[in-house]
Amino acid sequence: MKKVFIDGSAGTTGLRIAERLARRQDIQLITVPEVFRKDPAARKGAMNQADIVFLCLPDDAAREAVPLIENESTAVIDTSTAHRVQEGWVYGFPEIGGLREIIQASRRIANPGCHASGFIALAAPLVQAGLLPQSAKLSCTSLTGYSGGGKKMIAEYEAENRSELLSAPRQYGLSQTHKHLPEMQKICGLDTAPIFCPIVAPYYAGMEVTVPLFAEEIQGSKADIEAVYADYYKTGLVRFAKDSGEGGFLSANALAGRDDMEISVFGNEERILLTARFDNLGKGASGAAIQNMNLLMGIDETTGLVME
Repeated sequence: MKKVFIDGSAGTTGLRIAERLARRQDIQLITVPEVFRKDPAARKGAMNQADIVFLCLPDDAAREAVPLIENESTAVIDTSTAHRVQEGWVYGFPEIGGLREIIQASRRIANPGCHASGFIALAAPLVQAGLLPQSAKLSCTSLTGYSGGGKKMIAEYEAENRSELLSAPRQYGLSQTHKHLPEMQKICGLDTAPIFCPIVAPYYAGMEVTVPLFAEEIQGSKADIEAVYADYYKTGLVRFAKDSGEGGFLSANALAGRDDMEISVFGNEERILLTARFDNLGKGASGAAIQNMNLLMGIDETTGLVME
């Protein structure tokens, strides 16, 4: 039985991880009393007892937490942005070519960002297959539920007298310096980060990422893209779904509450839409973290996850 500690278990990601792990018999969850939840000594003791530690903390707090872990056998899965493009850390997206085996042998795993997960799932296989050049200049729109903003944003959206501005979708990241951009560029092997347009909307959970392409931007056809995805995603939490729309619509919360991801290809031979749908708290956060934990444990990576 593996000992697991969640540092930051009161946040949305930590709570979802704890919820998933509570149903399992192969995990012993280490906890500290609420009064000591932010005490460095108590946290350090818990982390060094654990086989696996989840860091569900803000970036700076995650950076400060890592040196507290002195037990060389303790593996760390950091769900923050802090280490995603840092040397010595493995990017925790097992479905992307070659990463699954590296994750299994690692002790420092950086969990992917939610928006980044959708973009990488769509773009990386096409770059690796040669359908998209590394020099491609892409754009990406990502629609998310408000739970992706954490407890503060959840409280704002669920307040009784909330602003009317919150009743419509709101675009953000307007400066084009969103914190997910470095990993989106690096993991896909792109020369240039995409133009990225994230949008938060008044629903709780679910994410829909879209990457549009003109036919002349790819070395192949729409059918070639579909063939790459169908071959690429045979194991793990990502699957290719042909014609997955709902009567000409595509709902962003279709996979809310689940831990898998569905990618599809729409459009025509001139203008193509690549889409990824998943739960921003599932494959976009907690589900991906547990998937990485399962790989470290040497068990089926979907164990304890909601796939339907």
